[in-house]
Amino acid sequence: MPTFPDAAERALADSQLRRNLAHATATIRSRRAAAVAELDDWERLREAGRAVKERTLRRLDRYLVQLEERVTAAGGQVHWARDAEEANRIVVDLVRATGEREVLKVKSMATQEIGLNDALADAGIAAYETDLAELIVQLGQDRPSHILVPAIHRNRAEIREIFLRTMDAYGAPAPAGLDDDPRHLAEAARRHLREKFLRAKVAVSGVNFLVAETGTAVVVESEGNGRMCLTLPETLISVAGIEKVIPTWQDLEVFLQLLPRSSTGERMNPYTSTWTGTTAADGPRAFHLILLDGGRTEALADPVGRQALHCIRCSACLNVCPVYERVGGHAYGSVYPGPIGAVLSPQLRGTASDVDRSLPYASTLCGACYEACPVKIDIPELLLHLRARVVDQQRERLVPRPERLGMTAARWVLSAPWRLAAAQRAGAVAARLVGRRGPVGRLPGPLSRWTDARDAPVPATESFRAWWKRTRS
Repeated sequence: MPTFPDAAERALADSQLRRNLAHATATIRSRRAAAVAELDDWERLREAGRAVKERTLRRLDRYLVQLEERVTAAGGQVHWARDAEEANRIVVDLVRATGEREVLKVKSMATQEIGLNDALADAGIAAYETDLAELIVQLGQDRPSHILVPAIHRNRAEIREIFLRTMDAYGAPAPAGLDDDPRHLAEAARRHLREKFLRAKVAVSGVNFLVAETGTAVVVESEGNGRMCLTLPETLISVAGIEKVIPTWQDLEVFLQLLPRSSTGERMNPYTSTWTGTTAADGPRAFHLILLDGGRTEALADPVGRQALHCIRCSACLNVCPVYERVGGHAYGSVYPGPIGAVLSPQLRGTASDVDRSLPYASTLCGACYEACPVKIDIPELLLHLRARVVDQQRERLVPRPERLGMTAARWVLSAPWRLAAAQRAGAVAARLVGRRGPVGRLPGPLSRWTDARDAPVPATESFRAWWKRTRS
């Protein structure tokens, strides 16, 4: 993946993408604002959500052990995965044990994070996405660009073309006369998925919340595909980050008010599914819960960075971000785009790569993300914190960056009055050679990246020191 500045530059050149994003994010913002305005205690709910997450992370080890005990007692099985490779291996082994060669998928950020679909394909197992937006992404051989609406970068004409071109390769084809009416597109997807729901024996899901006191898993969704996947197959495999646990059902009450209003602008999610282990007369006969670390314990060890683990994946920060609205999710090089991705991905993956080092700078620091976050994650603070980390790491590299060389030169000049005076005289001479006041054009060499986005001022023809000497002597 290219770094964020390079990817963003290409995205900005796509006028259709910008129009799609502007329309979609504006619609979601207005719906969210209306839903939030209905509650007089919205700020108190936000504070309650933040407090629950903070309290949970302080005792995360205790709640995870309690969760495992409750899930096991209810007939489920818990697996622990250090990283993506281990999580994928566990899922592949569980599917192979059933003898099946296909699985249904419920929309899940965790399975996208570990690259599960690719791992299943390498093992000869077909994975079928059942969320409408994820289905569009899969059929278009695309990548998700939004936490809540993965196909937000596509308009309905593009979706129609994708359905007609590729749907038959994955199952039931699209109707020959399909138009771009949203109702007809949804009906085509429904018919395509129906036969998969009825024949599938294995499903893989994510989890929105895990209630430690009872071992209950919770999935909220808007289409009903999740309910089908969670109840019809014989084996259910759920993958969740360890930060998804919350202590009690009373805590869940807070998040079931915060999440739908912040994500879809609804008072409640149309489908809220909860299950505790297995039941002989209903639902899957086998339930497996895979708890994923994947860099989360490293983030937890950072007193500032750990608040990124409060995230409930509502996407509110994406919908208010002026940067995301113009470049979309693909520019972030991660399954977690937008402001939360800019602070979460570098902590989960580290900042060894150019892509992850560039993400903390993918922001104007306007603070809109913090104001929108339902659990009050201070994303601007995290961005500055990670920028400082990146700078500290860069300082340790053997080859200094141009910025470091510039700062070294500035320190040398400013450390002696006579050197500063000499530099000021040189600047005045340069200004007179330019022969005019106003901005300088594009600077040469490494400095050109600075002047690509801003004007370089012409040095003053007379320094303050010289002016003072001339007027006060």
